Amino acid sequence: MKKTIQVGFWEKVARIILKNRITILVLVALITIFLGFQWKNLAMSYTEANLLPKDHIANKDYQKFLDKFGEEGNLIVIGFKDPTFFTPKNYAAWNTLMTGLKKSKEVDLVVSLNDLKKLEKDTVNEKFVLAPFINQSKVLDPTYLKTIQHDLFYNLPFYEGLLFNKESGSIRSAVYINKDLVNTAERKTFILENLVPKIDKFEKTTGIDLRVSGMPYIRTINANNMKGEIALFIGAALFIVSLIFFFFFRSFRATFISVCILVVGVIWSFGTLGLLHYKITILTAIIPPLIIVIGITNCIFLINKYQQEIKLHNNQAKALQRIISKIGVSTLMTNLTTAIGFATFMITGNELLFEFGLVTSINVISVYILTLLIVPIVYSFMSVPGEKHLYHLTKNYISTLLDWVENIVKNKRRVIYTIYGLLLLFSVIGISQMKVSGSLIGEMPRSASFFKDILFYEKEFNGVMPLEIMIDTKRKKGVMKLSTMRKMDELQNTIASMPELSKPVSIVNLVKYSKQAFYNGKPEYYQLPTSQEQTFILSYAKNATKNSKDNLMKSYVDSTGQYARITTFMKDIGTDEMAKVEKKLHAKIDEIFPSDRYEVTVTGKALVFQKGTSYLVGNLIESLIFAIFVIAVLMLYLFRSFKMVFASVITNILPLCITSGLMGYFGIPLKPSTILVFSIAFGISVDNAIQFMAKYRHDLLQSNGKVKKSIFSALRETGISTFYTSVVLILGFATFTLSSFSGTIALGGLISCTLAFAMFANLLVLPALVLTFEKKKAKKEDLENLEE
Repeated sequence: MKKTIQVGFWEKVARIILKNRITILVLVALITIFLGFQWKNLAMSYTEANLLPKDHIANKDYQKFLDKFGEEGNLIVIGFKDPTFFTPKNYAAWNTLMTGLKKSKEVDLVVSLNDLKKLEKDTVNEKFVLAPFINQSKVLDPTYLKTIQHDLFYNLPFYEGLLFNKESGSIRSAVYINKDLVNTAERKTFILENLVPKIDKFEKTTGIDLRVSGMPYIRTINANNMKGEIALFIGAALFIVSLIFFFFFRSFRATFISVCILVVGVIWSFGTLGLLHYKITILTAIIPPLIIVIGITNCIFLINKYQQEIKLHNNQAKALQRIISKIGVSTLMTNLTTAIGFATFMITGNELLFEFGLVTSINVISVYILTLLIVPIVYSFMSVPGEKHLYHLTKNYISTLLDWVENIVKNKRRVIYTIYGLLLLFSVIGISQMKVSGSLIGEMPRSASFFKDILFYEKEFNGVMPLEIMIDTKRKKGVMKLSTMRKMDELQNTIASMPELSKPVSIVNLVKYSKQAFYNGKPEYYQLPTSQEQTFILSYAKNATKNSKDNLMKSYVDSTGQYARITTFMKDIGTDEMAKVEKKLHAKIDEIFPSDRYEVTVTGKALVFQKGTSYLVGNLIESLIFAIFVIAVLMLYLFRSFKMVFASVITNILPLCITSGLMGYFGIPLKPSTILVFSIAFGISVDNAIQFMAKYRHDLLQSNGKVKKSIFSALRETGISTFYTSVVLILGFATFTLSSFSGTIALGGLISCTLAFAMFANLLVLPALVLTFEKKKAKKEDLENLEE
């Protein structure tokens, strides 16, 4: 009864589609136009990927920090290492560059050598004054500039590690972007149309190579590079899949129909992003090429089935009806499993992955429906395919491949299982060597100029990734107590001793500088005041910053004086190293800050990202298990046999294990981009298993339960499509390796690798397992054949 209902349903669907061809085409056109208009809502993302749920403790700590001190990722650093800088010509060009940036409305503050301030004691008013470090009337004198160079490096320890590296002679300036604009499109306009041209002009004038970094700059250039790659991915994916499709089918019209479907699929995918008002991120940018690669498999299955039917009985109406009624249910299942693979990202609790999973799963099903409608409708208006269009079905290399596969499955199943076992053992050893790595810049293109600049700042200033420590003294003005200062100084000494972190900055630095200024600028007095000195030195500092826009303390102490901030920067270290750094910091914090008197929080973008990676690994492993479970349930509903479901699932877990093993052997870490591979690859690779099992089940019913006949009949019919789709998917995903982003390269390469092993598994392991599981029935059939 169930079979009758199911067949009747799909036959009805076929009749509806073929009777309403014009209406459906008009409807598809209207949907395409509507979604095309939604492109106006598309925009690039201007914020970093936050891989944690909003209610995660690390996000709460970071938000608490932002509430007290505002956006911390608004710093751009511009530096150089060049002994020719301190000349009148080069200094004048630098002064022009910095003055021009300071006048920009997007810039809040510029801290640079040309307008550097130094603290001096005003004994009359009993306060410190901020006096210019450089006398601009003397900058045309080369001797004076050399004196300035010496004073900077030897008499201003407050700026060491901030604006210069005493040992190497490198210098940098700090440009603070307006906090209200740093996460908007205005940041992009400022950097690309204002900052970059000014930098280029300076370099041409002086010949000095400037190094530019900082999160606003990195994010802008990175987003701009990503925008340029979207067209590359779409173009490359379309070209590769259409070329391979034509090579297999040798039909211009079949290729043209498929390309048109894929183009509409791309329009729909971008339109969905626009309709939902989602930003284009490093993940959502790859959705259109994903739809191209996945969508072409639907075209292959339907067109191949149509041509097989024409070759069988040469009846076009019957062939069109059958590609819907026979292939409809199996392709629905394959697309559902693929969609489930993507939809599992929605349960991670991460907004970025939720958007990616939702839009991709919607468009996987959309392109399936699109293909199921367009292919039979368009072919219904065309003449019956000729002999040249059907020639590929009898090609020698396809027949030879299927003959070889059939022979191996029939006679050498032990060899298949032995190879399977060895590959599994090989994988387990590799998996044990896998590592987790999370980094804000780890996914960025290493060939980009800004990546070389990041390495410069790691060497000269120990990195540009912000790490923040917020200290709550639990009482107003608690920060300015000398006991608190000494505790902060002890923590800062620990930070300064860690090679992964840069020299820290806090109110402690300013208080030390105040004492140096009080003793007429002598660098040996750059230290915390004693108990006796504290009263009058701090009173000088308070008088100096009272009602002043140059209040140097406001960035490092909140308005109540209860919260203090220590800022440091870290190198691009992996997750394991970051965990060690965090553990060491917490150990020191617990040692010197009693929990009943202080609450100390370690936060910052780099730390949040690192914790996000660790969180993501755990959650995506859970989501992969969930995906396998849901797909197994769907297959159980379709096949009504635990043995068949087990055979399909175990077959397609092997490729995932092999890929994991290869990652371990080749040192490819688990990170946001590589973690995505497994759910995506499993959802796609199981498609061929479903096609084979659906055909096997159909033939089993048609042949009155003859196992061997049904297995090899299903292998013959689905083997061609399995081979075609696997090759297209492998090379389609390989186009992602054209990217300059290491994460995208890894994603494409690893999925291609997984699908290559999946092709082996679905062509050899799956039929062999089914034959083994049905061994008794197969032997019984052999005995009956001998008796006959």
